[in-house]
Amino acid sequence: MNLRAYRADALMLITALIWGSTFVAQSLGMEHIGPFLYTGLRFLLGALVVLPLVLLARPQAAEVHRSFSRPMLVGSLLLGGVLTLGINLQQIGLMFTTVTNSGFITGLYVILVPVFGLFIGMRTGLGTWTGALMALTGMLLLSVNDDYSVASGDWLQLIGAACWAVHVLLVGSLASRYDPIRVAFLQFVVCAFISLLLAVIFEELIWADVLLAGPSILYGGLLAVGIGFTLQVVAQKDAITSHAAIILSFEAVFAAIAAWLILGESLSTRGLAGCALMLAGMLVAQLVPIYLGRRRDAPVQQEPAGHH
Repeated sequence: MNLRAYRADALMLITALIWGSTFVAQSLGMEHIGPFLYTGLRFLLGALVVLPLVLLARPQAAEVHRSFSRPMLVGSLLLGGVLTLGINLQQIGLMFTTVTNSGFITGLYVILVPVFGLFIGMRTGLGTWTGALMALTGMLLLSVNDDYSVASGDWLQLIGAACWAVHVLLVGSLASRYDPIRVAFLQFVVCAFISLLLAVIFEELIWADVLLAGPSILYGGLLAVGIGFTLQVVAQKDAITSHAAIILSFEAVFAAIAAWLILGESLSTRGLAGCALMLAGMLVAQLVPIYLGRRRDAPVQQEPAGHH
């Protein structure tokens, strides 16, 4: 593994830490303003943070002619649309479930990435399906109530997780072809515009409440969007895809730790078991294919000639 891959792994770990802790900021922000306004303002702030990088960036010679080409614009608009859907489902879902549940259920996207990848020709093996079954069992332990119902917020987070899986696949495709900073900026602008439009239509806008939510907006905008999403796009350019998914899955653990430290959230024994099983499933889904791939690619020792 080269130095660029190690750097990408480190950037992914920082991203997971930022995103995990941001669940708390998202929850606190909605004590004062609605979900669409919170999302719109923080992604507008994130876009403003990245704008100087867009203006100053000098794409490599091979990328200059396509820095803002039509395929890149269309791809980034699509990416922004998926981001808007995923983040707003997550934001609304937080109104009806805990930060810990939200973090772990959102983390299921690392299972869904290879599953959805089947539709674009990616190969998925036994390890992925085993991990998916473990994670699904864990989610049931975490989410199913005593009356065998699942909170509406948990369902919204699950649909959001599907959006994040599509988002990861799209980022992987776009970041390898186009300037990642421009791709990140465009998706933020799309998300901010759509979310603020929805806020104007559906929510009450009171300036005093926006000021009260200010610290949460700053944390969510500067760190989670301006730094976190940009790090993801930049890191995925050099990251080994399987490494990225494993590292980003720890976002759920960071969310639970932050919820415990800041909000005082705690889990029942069953909930803890569910979280552990979900995390184990996420890791199995990523690690088993790596192990099998290395075994398959390893040279066979002392193989007799002529037996190929």
